[in-house]
Amino acid sequence: MESQAVIKPDSKKILFATYPSDGHVNPLTSLAVSLKKQGYDVRWYTSKFYAEKMRKLDIPLYSLNKAFDVMTEDITDLSLQIEKHKSDISKFQFVLTNVFILRGPEFYSDILEIYKSFPFDLIVADILFTAIPMIKEHLGKPVISIGVAPLVEDSKDIAPVGMGLHPPSSFFQKMKYSLIKTIAHTIVLRKLNGALKKMLSPYNIRPDKSLFDTLAHKSDLLLQSGTPGFEYYRSDLSKNVRFIGPLLPYRSESEKTPWYDDRVTAYEKVILVTQGTVEKDVNKIIVPTLEAFKESNYLVIATTGGSETSLLKEKYSLYKNIIVEDNIPFGDVMPFAHVYITNGGYGGVMLGIQNDLPLIVAGVHEGKNEICARVGYFKLGIDLRTETPTPNQIKASVTEIFFNNEYKNNVSRLNSEFKQYNPQELFLKYVNELLAN
Repeated sequence: MESQAVIKPDSKKILFATYPSDGHVNPLTSLAVSLKKQGYDVRWYTSKFYAEKMRKLDIPLYSLNKAFDVMTEDITDLSLQIEKHKSDISKFQFVLTNVFILRGPEFYSDILEIYKSFPFDLIVADILFTAIPMIKEHLGKPVISIGVAPLVEDSKDIAPVGMGLHPPSSFFQKMKYSLIKTIAHTIVLRKLNGALKKMLSPYNIRPDKSLFDTLAHKSDLLLQSGTPGFEYYRSDLSKNVRFIGPLLPYRSESEKTPWYDDRVTAYEKVILVTQGTVEKDVNKIIVPTLEAFKESNYLVIATTGGSETSLLKEKYSLYKNIIVEDNIPFGDVMPFAHVYITNGGYGGVMLGIQNDLPLIVAGVHEGKNEICARVGYFKLGIDLRTETPTPNQIKASVTEIFFNNEYKNNVSRLNSEFKQYNPQELFLKYVNELLAN
C-alpha cells in the first residue's frame, strides 16, 4: 500500500502528546519518524525524561510544565497513597483518578500554551492522554488517538474491561457479565466516573459511560496497535476504530549493531525471559525462570531492564547456560529463541508474535491481565494468571509449549496476519485523509 499525499506536508504541523511512560511514548516513535520523513513539522509533548530520545529522533520536545511529571518528580507520596489501598479495585480507582483523570486539565493547560507558538493542525496522542476531549471540543483540532494496549472500548460482546476475563461462551455467561457491568458502573466505578464528570464539567463536556469510552469516542480516529486476530470480536465496534498492525519503537541504523552470543546456537532450545523496565522485582519472573532451568540443556537469556543485573550475574555465574544482561535488543535475540516468558507488556507481546514466538505470560496489574488473557484465549501461549509463578509452574509451561505444536501454529497464523499490515503507511494514509477533510 502506498501513502496518498493529498496535501503539502511541509505546511502542516503535527503535535504528538503522550502520557510520560515508556509504554505510551515508545510505540509512537516510529509513527513520528514516518511523518518527519514526509516533510511534516513534527514536535512532541511529554516528560523531559525523554529529551535525549527526542534529540536522537530530531524532534523538538515540549516538556511537561503545569502537568505533574511522574518520570522526573518525587512520587514517593503517590506510591505510599497507592499502597494504602489494599483491594485491587480500590487501587485501580485511585490510580486512574490521580494518575490519569486529574492530569487532564494540566495537560490541556500546557497544550494551550504550546499552541500559541506552535499552532498545530492535528494532534496524535496515546489513548490514555486525558486532555483528548478538551482538545477536540474546545481547541477544535482533529485528534488521532493510538491504542497502545488492548482495545479499551467496551462492547456488549465482551466481559467487563479490566477484569482479564475471556468473552462469554454462553447465554448465561453473557447475562452474568451484563450484571457485573451494571454493578460496576453503579457501585464500584461510581467514584471514578464522578471524578471524570467533575474533571470535564468546567469544559461543558459530557463523558460517556467510562473514561476509556470517553477517550475513544472523542477521538476522530482510534488507531489500534495490533490486528483483529489479537482482539476480541465486537459486533458494535465504533466506526472510528482502525487496526494498523503492531506498533514497535523506532530503531535507527546507528542502533542496529546486532547483539550475538555463540551460545544461542549451542543449545537445544533457547528461552527468553524479561519483566520489562517498569517491574523492578526480579523475584517475580526472572529468578523463578533461572531456578527452573539453571541445570538444563536449555539456554536461558534474561534481560533485567537494569534491575539487580550484577547480583544475578554473580549468583548464576557458575551456570554456562544462563545469560543475564540489562538490555538486549529483542529484534536481535528473538530470532534465536523458542519461547518468550514475560509479564505481558503490550509492546513486548506484539514483538514476540512478530518473531513467531509462543508466549508464557505472568502479569496481572497495570492492565496486563487483559493482555495475558488474550494470549491464553487465542492459544498463543500459556497465561499463568499470576505475577509470582513458581519455578515448577514455569518449567511445566515451557514443557507444554515445546511438546504441543498448537501454540506455535497459532502464533505463526497471527504472525502472517501481522505481515498484511504496514503501520507507518496506514498511519500516513489516515493522517492525510483527516487533514484533507
